[in-house]
Amino acid sequence: METRELRYFVAVAEELHFGRAAERLGMAQPPLSRAISQLERRLGATLLQRTSRTVSLTAAGEVLLAEARAVLDAVAAAERRTRRAAAAPEGRAGLVLASKAGAANEVVAKLLDRYAAEPGAVPVEVLLCGPGEQERTLRDGRADVAVLHLPYDDTTGLDTEVLLSEEQVVLLPAGHPLSTRVDLRLADLEDLADLPAPRWPRRDGTYPDGPGPAVRDHTQLLQLIALGRTYLTVPDSARAQLGGGVVAVPLVDAPRAATLIAWPRQSRSTVLAAFVRVATSL
Repeated sequence: METRELRYFVAVAEELHFGRAAERLGMAQPPLSRAISQLERRLGATLLQRTSRTVSLTAAGEVLLAEARAVLDAVAAAERRTRRAAAAPEGRAGLVLASKAGAANEVVAKLLDRYAAEPGAVPVEVLLCGPGEQERTLRDGRADVAVLHLPYDDTTGLDTEVLLSEEQVVLLPAGHPLSTRVDLRLADLEDLADLPAPRWPRRDGTYPDGPGPAVRDHTQLLQLIALGRTYLTVPDSARAQLGGGVVAVPLVDAPRAATLIAWPRQSRSTVLAAFVRVATSL
């Protein structure tokens, strides 16, 4: 398979519409359809079920979508990291650390201070990301290492170490009937029909359908909660970032949230390894 074919397939699989995928790729629809058909014949598998009105992924298509995304991310990462290494003085590139804006600030600050004091430490650029973006920047090479959070981020294919484990809380608008409770349980969230869950951006930047507001960043989300438009489940440390109009209530039967240091499984960078050792020593 060629990366060109994989890009074509990913566009169709994400759009589930040949016309929109062709527009996204900047090409005509007939050659796109032919390329997908040729790919299916070569693989001996039906990747897409097509009718006159709909396009849907088969089980084989679901597998190829996941694998193709990983391959395309790896190609992009190889290019970005090679260019950075070539541009670095004496071939010693710094590190790029991705972290979600407004999350784990204390952990990140301690990590940067501790690492800076290490012999042979290199400069670390901090890339502050929107919701879910830090994982994508790690996979496509914009970042070398990232601070991720379970159960919110996908760590498939990454190496990780847990830095912090904590309880979860629900962020609610001040004045909401549940905001005065001492604690909540997962079953109580079913009573939040008046507060639809926020919609996070997908990999391609679009948003899934649903009644909740489309969220771009942490600041916007807190404002929407304060305005009574949505709610959110977050690690307990998020209390430190709250402004007026938002209340945090413990969610006592939810699994503990974990803050992780994550890096590409295939990395053999000794600089990255030293950074991870400092992180796990905190």
